[in-house]
Amino acid sequence: MSNNTGLLHGLKVIEMSHIMAAPTCGQMLADMGADVIKVERVPGGDDTRRFGEGVQGDSAAFAMMNRNKRGLGVNTKSDEGRAALRRIIAQVDVFIENYRKGAMEHFGIGWEEMHEINPRLIYCSVSGFGRTGPYAERGGFDLITQGMSGIMSITGEGPGRPPVKVGAPITDITAGILSVVGILGAVTHRYETGEGQYVDSSLYEAGIVHTFWQTAIYHATGEISQPMGSAHPLSAPYQAFPTKDTSLVVGAANQNTWLKFVEAIGAPELAEDPRFETSNSRMTNLDALVETLTEILSHDTTTAWLEKLEAAGVPAGPVYDVKEMSDDPHTQARGMIERVPAATGGEHSVIAHPVKYSATPTSIRRGAPLLGEHSREVLAEYGFADDEIQSLISSGAIHEPEAEAKAAE
Repeated sequence: MSNNTGLLHGLKVIEMSHIMAAPTCGQMLADMGADVIKVERVPGGDDTRRFGEGVQGDSAAFAMMNRNKRGLGVNTKSDEGRAALRRIIAQVDVFIENYRKGAMEHFGIGWEEMHEINPRLIYCSVSGFGRTGPYAERGGFDLITQGMSGIMSITGEGPGRPPVKVGAPITDITAGILSVVGILGAVTHRYETGEGQYVDSSLYEAGIVHTFWQTAIYHATGEISQPMGSAHPLSAPYQAFPTKDTSLVVGAANQNTWLKFVEAIGAPELAEDPRFETSNSRMTNLDALVETLTEILSHDTTTAWLEKLEAAGVPAGPVYDVKEMSDDPHTQARGMIERVPAATGGEHSVIAHPVKYSATPTSIRRGAPLLGEHSREVLAEYGFADDEIQSLISSGAIHEPEAEAKAAE
């Protein structure tokens, strides 16, 4: 593990979170060098600790989104625990939370209170529907926001079929990434003014962002987009096709690439077919186009077609499962799968940071923490005396694994 030399080195972040959206945000900041302390409520901690197999809450799911963080366990039902948390937040640069509306105020660490104590604080709330509007009180989950944002209405094999969610929790992950964008924008503003601000992001809006094309079509024409399988709503061919052995995705949507494509597959006559001459005519006759290309592509293997298409400069690729993606030499060359130490021994595989920096590379400096693993260390750094720390831990206001193990003996 390399030393912390990331571009956000020195930025102090408290992430009070669970499941996915805020943990994704915190992890990306941590990868870029921020000192991120993950605060978990005790008992239990983040529910992700119980997703899949795990030892003492050290699950692969939790490890995926919580590397590079230190762990602080707080009993938010305790006056002492809440006071300690407030004291720490008063000293940091960024606070991230993804609880229901009103929870932070109940704990005494809401935006208005903390902004008054720490005017430089950047306070980011990641929620299902945002903190304003008629749905602000609702809890939000990826499935619900995929449905309400329009994503499920355009995902699936075709019109009239049951709605289908995107396999990945796309609104959760996107909300986390958008929160990073918002926080970094607020950090830039603070450099100029010295003032922090409130950053409000949501899964709902993260879902809406993914409907660029379909929303553009509706507001321009009144047409409501329907599921199209893997096809594109505005250009063709841009979708998956079955081959002799597996499937092939082809991006031959613009005219120049289309002409290269028909030459590469040995069907130059398609360029002269009036049904397929232009992008608009190909979209109008999409069913006929797909039928024609499926017949041609089914006569050879995906690998054989890829060799021909790559040589011709036509964008194309196989349809990988997660194992194939992980094993692909390009994935390996880009360093997208890394091994990190597990807090209870062994290792976990995690997805690495997806952005490369020439001067300030990211690094994975530690694996995901146990619940409260660094509680004593963090309290000491934020000005708590040894006797205060011991009192907080002994009373159960603050959690550390060693204290729990001794109590069980």
